[in-house]
Amino acid sequence: MYLFWIFLFYSVLGFLIEVGYARFTGEAKRDRKCRLLLPVCPVYGLGALGIQLLPEALRQNPLLLFPAAVLVCTGAELLAGLFYERVFLVCFWDYSHLPLHLGRHVCLRFALCWGALTLALYYLLHPAVAGLAAAIPTWAALPAVALLGMDTILTARLLRRTRDTGSLRWYTRLFRGRAAE
Repeated sequence: MYLFWIFLFYSVLGFLIEVGYARFTGEAKRDRKCRLLLPVCPVYGLGALGIQLLPEALRQNPLLLFPAAVLVCTGAELLAGLFYERVFLVCFWDYSHLPLHLGRHVCLRFALCWGALTLALYYLLHPAVAGLAAAIPTWAALPAVALLGMDTILTARLLRRTRDTGSLRWYTRLFRGRAAE
């Protein structure tokens, strides 16, 4: 379950990074949600899992970890983008307007960002995250897996029906309604 907690932690952190990035750059889509209920961006969790599966000797050398992270995290981004298109029938991101893109889902600018982000997170934050993940009691796994699984199924059904990532922003209607009162 250690890897599940790593995946979940970095998926939540990825959501926070996406929200921060959207606010900083002034992007119109400011919430960056990837699931109906939970604040997660699973592509970050997948990238973190890929990094965890690299050989220890590679992870301990920043000169080796950077290019490996570029490849692993960009691969995770490509696979996640293709998965969302083919299974959820939506596109969460599109880099086709950026230079040096490969299709819609990856580009050199963000590939290099994944390498730099990995170095910062792996060496500065990950020791604490690893300790936290190892300390989570076993009984917490089943409810967490069930909640993530249920949210993923609900998200898939909604997105396949609407084909619109904006449908995940159901809560904005609640706040807009209260502001009008």
